[in-house]
Amino acid sequence: MAFDTRSLAVATAGFCAFVNLYTPQALLPALARDFGVGAGDISWLMTAGTGAIALTAPFTGVLADVAGRKRLITAAMFAIAVPTLLMTLVTSVPAFVFWRFVQGLLLPPIFTVAVAYIGDEWPPADVPRVAGLYISGTSVGGFCGRFIPGMLTDLIGWRAAFGVVALLTLLAALIVAATLPRERHFVRSGGILASLAQMLRHFRDRQLLATYAIGFGVLFNFIATFTYVSFHLAAPPYLFSPTLLGALFLTYLVSSPIVPWVGRAIALFGRRPFVLGVVALWIVGALLLLARPVSTIMAGLTLCAVCGMVCQAVSTGYVTLTAKEGRSSAVGLYATAYYVGGSAGAFLGGLAWTFYGWYGCVAMIIAMQVFIATIVAAAWGR
Repeated sequence: MAFDTRSLAVATAGFCAFVNLYTPQALLPALARDFGVGAGDISWLMTAGTGAIALTAPFTGVLADVAGRKRLITAAMFAIAVPTLLMTLVTSVPAFVFWRFVQGLLLPPIFTVAVAYIGDEWPPADVPRVAGLYISGTSVGGFCGRFIPGMLTDLIGWRAAFGVVALLTLLAALIVAATLPRERHFVRSGGILASLAQMLRHFRDRQLLATYAIGFGVLFNFIATFTYVSFHLAAPPYLFSPTLLGALFLTYLVSSPIVPWVGRAIALFGRRPFVLGVVALWIVGALLLLARPVSTIMAGLTLCAVCGMVCQAVSTGYVTLTAKEGRSSAVGLYATAYYVGGSAGAFLGGLAWTFYGWYGCVAMIIAMQVFIATIVAAAWGR
């Protein structure tokens, strides 16, 4: 499988975005204890980041359609290190939430534009493969964003852990600046108004709207699953430490060698049957989360991580193939739906946890998986 500097760069961009987005997730129980708040209150750290992304993602796409790709990606990667570093100084949850919101504002120029770059710079037949490499980068970033801060929190404290993530971000920015070529096939739009008009036209595309709904469900389930399983396993009888909670996200790495082969699976089975089969396995993974043995819970988390990443790779690639114009704004709208789903997963997961416990969270997750399968079956083309 060919792997060039462009592939390295887009995978690194995905790594950078997700290592920052998910840094607090494995630390939430420890942060709740440190600040003296409950699970619902501290989960606003996740909601603030995903909510900011949802607000700005489509307009980032409009800006990228006017200004170009590489410049926006690299500038955002360097800039995001600033709020990440400032989080080492916070003394209250509201201040923490504020800097998480600022951090979220800077994430869309990285991942929405990187996905649009893939759609512009690779032949259509290669887009699923490269989108898979990008998703692999995000899965490694998601794992490192949970495991490294979790381990460092036990060793040197969560403030120093955020400082290390800021350094990783700067390193990733330098790699992308050095290895990502300037775009060659991107054609700038006629201006901001023309890009906004293109963005509005996306709402008339039935396939895009269906894919946006799927994106909503995918991150809804990721956030609900991996945020509240941390609280489940931090409580008796498990009593997981931040390091062990971070290690849960080893399950993310299982998807890294699998996702780049999604394109071949689509060619073999067809996009819709393939995704329906993946969602069926995803439901099995969610059911395994109800078991008591840690080994069974880990098996369920692994299935949930792999199936969710595969769905994300397919739907992300499908956006770039479906949108014939204004790809950045099309990807930006997908990101808005995706991260609105993440915010909803954090918020509604908190309500489910408060009133119904872990069983309520899993029931909500399965209901969303059924929703995703229904959208795929009813709305995606054969």
